Amino acid sequence: MNSPWKPRPDRPSPPSGTDEPQRRERPARAPHADAPSQDARAPRGSADRREPRYERAGHVSGGARAPQRERGPRSGDAGRVPARTEQTHDAETAPPSRRNEELRIYGLNAVRAVFARRPEAIRKVYLAEARIPALQPLLKWCVAQRVGYRVVDEPDLQKLASSAHHEGVVVDVLRAEPAPLSTWLRALPAGPQCALWLDGVGNPHNFGAILRSAAHFGVAAVLLPKDSPLALSGAAARVAEGGAEAVPLVRLGRSDNAMAQLRGEGFALAATVVEGGANVFTAALPPRVVYVLGAEGEGMDRDFATQCDLRVSIPGTGVVESLNVAAATAVLLAGWAKGRAA
Repeated sequence: MNSPWKPRPDRPSPPSGTDEPQRRERPARAPHADAPSQDARAPRGSADRREPRYERAGHVSGGARAPQRERGPRSGDAGRVPARTEQTHDAETAPPSRRNEELRIYGLNAVRAVFARRPEAIRKVYLAEARIPALQPLLKWCVAQRVGYRVVDEPDLQKLASSAHHEGVVVDVLRAEPAPLSTWLRALPAGPQCALWLDGVGNPHNFGAILRSAAHFGVAAVLLPKDSPLALSGAAARVAEGGAEAVPLVRLGRSDNAMAQLRGEGFALAATVVEGGANVFTAALPPRVVYVLGAEGEGMDRDFATQCDLRVSIPGTGVVESLNVAAATAVLLAGWAKGRAA
C-alpha cells in the first residue's frame, strides 16, 4: 500500500486535513493562453510600450460619477490631441468643501465662454465624440495643463448634466463667488452704467435669460440681495449662452446700506412695476440706473418700490397682465440702450 503522504500521479497535493507540510515542489502552472510569458514581457519603460488606446468610456452611474476609463484621440492621429489618464474627481465624490466650490456647467457656448475668460477654473471636461473637432483648442489646453477630459456617450452626458440639453459637453469648473458691493463700486469705470437688482427672482431659466440679455446690452452687474438663495447653476449658465461669464454677480449687504452706497456713486434706483410707473420708452432716465426687478409671480415688493427713486412700467395692450421677468428685462435694457444712443 502506498504511504498516505506520498503524492500520487493523479493526486498532486497531499490529502486535506493533514498538518504536515508538502515535501515536494508544486509543479509550475502553465501560463494563460492569452497572457505573455514572464520572459516575453517588455521591461518597464521599454520603447515598445503602447500609448493609451482611443477606447469607449465606461458607463456613468448615479448621475454624476465619471466613466472609469480615460478617452482621447491618439497622439499619432492627424488633427487630434493626445489622450491622458488621470484619476477622476467628480462633484459628488469630492469632499463636501469641493462640492460647494465647483459648478457643473453644460452647453457649447457656456463652456466656450468659461474657456475664453477663466480657463484656470476648469477642473474636468466630458464631451461627446462628435464635439472633438469643435473643442480642439480646449482639449489641447487640457493636455498642456494636465486637466483630465473624457469622451462619453449620450446617456452618460445626460446623467452628468441632469439634462438633455447638454449640447455634447459638460465641464466641472470652480465657482466664481459674487463680489461685495463696495469692491465692485471701487472698480467701476466712470460714465453711464446700468445694473440689475433681482428682488426675489429664483427660476434658473429666467435667471439665465436675464444674464443673456444683460450681456447683450452691456449691463455692469447683477446685484443679489443679502439673503437671496439665487446662484448660478448649470441650467442658468446654458440658457445664458455665455452671458454668465460676461456679467459680474455682486452680493449686497443690508438693503438700506446698499441703496445708500449706490446713490453715493450716482446711481438712481428704478422700480419696475406693472402699472403706475413712467413709460420706460419716454422716461428720462439718469446716466446711472439700477433696475429693480421683482419675483416671477408676485412681482416687486411694494414697500421696496416706494423706497426707490423712480418707478417705470412697460406699456402694453392689457390683454395679458404683464411680461415674464426675463422678457421684461430685455425690454427695459433695450429702452436704456436706446436712451444712451440718442
